Amino acid sequence: AVITPDGNRSETQYDAWGKAVSTTQGGLTRSMEYDAAGRVISLTNENGSHSDFSYDALDRLVQQGGFDGRTQRYHYDLTGKLTQSEDEGLVTLWYYDESDRITHRTVNGEPAEQWQYDDHGWLTDISHLSEGHRVAVHYGYDDKGRLTGERQTVENPETGELLWQHETTHAYNEQGLANRVTPDSLPPVEWLTYGSGYLAGMKLGDTPLLEYTRDRMHRETVRSFGSMAGSNAAYKLTSTYTPAGQLQSQHLNSLVYDRDYGWNDNGDLVRISGPRQTREYGYSATGRLESVRTLAPDLDIRIPYATDPAGNRLPDPELHPDSTLTAWPDNRIAEDAHYVYHYDEYGRLTEKTDLIPAGVIRTDDERTHHYHYDSQHRLVFYTRIQHGEPLVESRYLYDPLGRRMAKRVWRRERDLTGWMSLSRKPEMTWYGWDGDRLTTVQTDTTRIQTVYQPGSFAPLIRIETDNGEREKAQRRSLAEKLQQEGSEDGHGVVFPAELVRLLDRLEEEIRADRVSSESRAWLAQCGLTVEQLARQVEPEYTPARKVHFYHCDHRGLPLALISEDGNTAWRGEYDEWGNQLNEENPYYLHQPYRLPGQQHDEESGLYYNRNRYYDPLQGRYITQDPIGLAGGWNLYNYPLNPIIRMDPLGLYNLYQLLYDVWHDDSYGTSSIDITGSGDLISLGGHAGLGVAFAKKKGEMLSDICIYATACGHAGIGGGINAAITYSETKSLPTSGVSNSVGVTVGGGVGGHFAYTYVVDVDNPESSTESVGIGAGVDASVMTLACRTWQECWVN
Repeated sequence: AVITPDGNRSETQYDAWGKAVSTTQGGLTRSMEYDAAGRVISLTNENGSHSDFSYDALDRLVQQGGFDGRTQRYHYDLTGKLTQSEDEGLVTLWYYDESDRITHRTVNGEPAEQWQYDDHGWLTDISHLSEGHRVAVHYGYDDKGRLTGERQTVENPETGELLWQHETTHAYNEQGLANRVTPDSLPPVEWLTYGSGYLAGMKLGDTPLLEYTRDRMHRETVRSFGSMAGSNAAYKLTSTYTPAGQLQSQHLNSLVYDRDYGWNDNGDLVRISGPRQTREYGYSATGRLESVRTLAPDLDIRIPYATDPAGNRLPDPELHPDSTLTAWPDNRIAEDAHYVYHYDEYGRLTEKTDLIPAGVIRTDDERTHHYHYDSQHRLVFYTRIQHGEPLVESRYLYDPLGRRMAKRVWRRERDLTGWMSLSRKPEMTWYGWDGDRLTTVQTDTTRIQTVYQPGSFAPLIRIETDNGEREKAQRRSLAEKLQQEGSEDGHGVVFPAELVRLLDRLEEEIRADRVSSESRAWLAQCGLTVEQLARQVEPEYTPARKVHFYHCDHRGLPLALISEDGNTAWRGEYDEWGNQLNEENPYYLHQPYRLPGQQHDEESGLYYNRNRYYDPLQGRYITQDPIGLAGGWNLYNYPLNPIIRMDPLGLYNLYQLLYDVWHDDSYGTSSIDITGSGDLISLGGHAGLGVAFAKKKGEMLSDICIYATACGHAGIGGGINAAITYSETKSLPTSGVSNSVGVTVGGGVGGHFAYTYVVDVDNPESSTESVGIGAGVDASVMTLACRTWQECWVN
C-alpha cells in the first residue's frame, strides 16, 4: 500500500503466485482474473464492466471482448505472425516477405498499406489510397541508418499528377545528435548545444533567434527570443524552481504573462497565479481534476467536474441536483447538457444532435453533426445539418501512418441567384509533417510553418510566408536550366544522373563562393570556366517572412504570439481542457494549436490529435484508442488531470511539469565493463571494454552503447589486477571519441577494490564515477588521463 501525505491510500492485492488481482485507489477498484496458465482472462473496471480475453494453446491472444461488447479476433501462422484480424465485420489480412517484414495489408478484400524496404532492410516507402488519392511517405538514411529525410507526396492515381509534396531533411553532429533540420522551403534550423548536448540556442539560417541560459543542473532559467537575442531580447522568459525541482515561476518582461505555481505535498499543481487572475485546482482521491476556482477582482467562480468511477463525464450534482445518472457502463456517453450522442459497433461517434431541454421554447431546429470513418477508424467526412440542409461539409485525407495530409471544406453561402447552398469550390488546406509533429499548414494564400522545442510538442517559432512571396523564390537549379535550354528546338535535353550531381555540387560551391579545385579541373576539361557557369546560376530571392515566438503555458499550450520587436500579435485564454475562452487577434493570424499535439478544426469544433479527434467540450476522444488497453482502461479518456498530464499523440497520457523537458534526451549513462590494470611506482595504465545503458526521461527502453577506454596513470603505487567496474555518468550517450582526466584510488591483496572519478576535458560539467571489484595485488593513488571510443544506438 502507498499512503500519500494527504492520507489517501492506494493498495494492490496479489494472489498466491504474486500476480496482482486488484488495485484500489481513492475507493475505486480494478480487478484482474487469471486462468490456470497465469494468463489474464478478464478485467473488471471501476464501473463493474468486464473485458474478456481468450488464448490459443501457444498463449497467443485470439479474442478480446471490450467493456462495451466490441469483439476483436486474431489469427496467426505457424511461425506466430499475425495473418488475419477481425473487428466487428472488418477483416484485415497481413502479408510478409521471406524476411518476415510486412509488405502489404488488405481490408475486406480492398488494398490497404504497402511497405517497401532497401537492401539493408530499412523502410524506404509506405503508401496507400486515401479518399481516392495515392498518398506515400518516402524515407532516406545515412550510412549509419539514421533518418536523413522524409518526403510526403499526394498524387492523383489516375493521371499521376503530383498534387502535394513536403520534405524535411535532418543532419547530425559529431556526437550523433540531430542538431540541424531543414524544413520544406525554409532555411536550415540549427540547434546550438554545449557539452554533451544541452540546448543553448537556435538559428534560422544565419539568424540567431533563441538563446537559453541554464543553471548548474542544466535546467532552463532564461529564454530569450529575437534577432537581438540576449540582454536586449524582445522576449525574455525567466523560470525558477522549488527545492523539489518543480516549476515555481515563469516571469516575462511583459508582466501580463507572469505566472507563479503552487504545489501541495502530494506533488499536485494546486494553484497558478498571474497578474489578472488566480486559478485554484481541486483533486479527487484518485488524482482526477475535480474543480477549478477562478479568482479575480470582483470574480469568484468555481467550476466542478464530475465523473463516474471509470472516468466518464457525469452531470455534476451541484449543477444538476435532479440527475440520477451514476455511471456509463459501456463508457459511451449518450447525452450531456448540450448534446445527444450515437455510436456505431466500433464505438465511434457517428451522430451528435443539439439537446433542447423539455419546456424550453424552441426557436430553431436542432443541428445534427454526422461523422463518417474509413476502415482504420479515421474521420474522413463530417457534415452539420439543419432544416434538412447541410451547413458545412468537410473531407479529410491521411497518409499511411494516419497523419492528416489535407482537408477540404465546403461552407453554406449565397449563390448568384440568391439561393443558399454549399460552395462549389472547397477551401483547401494541405499539411506537412516532421515525424509526429505538424510543421506546415498550406492554404490558397499562405504557408504557416512551426518549429518545436526539440523532442517535444511545445511550439516555439511560427513562420508565415505569403504564397506570392514563395512563388518569387522559386527558381531553376543550374542543371534544370541547362537541360531546359540545351536544345535548339526548345524541347530540352536530359542529362545523365552523374552530370546532374556534378552540376548540383558546382552550383552549391558557386553560391558559397568556394569552388573546389576538383570542380575547376572538371570545367577546364569541358572547355568552360567558373565565370561562365556562374552567369547561368539564377539568383536567389529571399521571401519576406513574418516570424513570431510562441509563448506557452507549462504544458505547451500557446498563450500568445510575440513578434520580433516584442509586441503581442495574438493572445488566447483557455480552460483546463483546451476550450478557448477569449481571443485577441488584431492581425487575423491563424493559430490552430491547442493542447500539445492538437489542432483546432473550426468547421467541426473538434481538435485533431494525431491519431484521433478530441472533443474539448467533453474533454475526451470521439473514437476508441487505436492501441487499445495499452493506452488505458477507458479507451475514450483524455488524461483526467490535464493540468500536468497530456496526450500529444492521441494514444496515452504523459506526465509533464515543464513543457520543454517531457521527452528530453538521455540525462545520464550507466555502464558496466571488464578492465585490466597494471601499475609501476609512478606510472602505468588500464584498459576496459564495456557496454553502457542510458537513462531516458519518459521512456522504458534505454540507449545502448559499446565502448573501449584506455587510461594512463601517474602517481604513487603499483600492482596488477582485473576487475568488473560499474560507472555512473551525467553524459549523454554519444558516438565518437572523448578525453577525460581524474583520479583513482584502489588496493587489495587477492581481492581488489577501486574508486575512480573523471571529468570530460571538453565538458567539465560532465563527470563519471566508477566502482570496481575484482582480483589482484595492488595499492595505488593515481591521476588519470583517459581516451574513450564509443558507438551508440539511440532509442
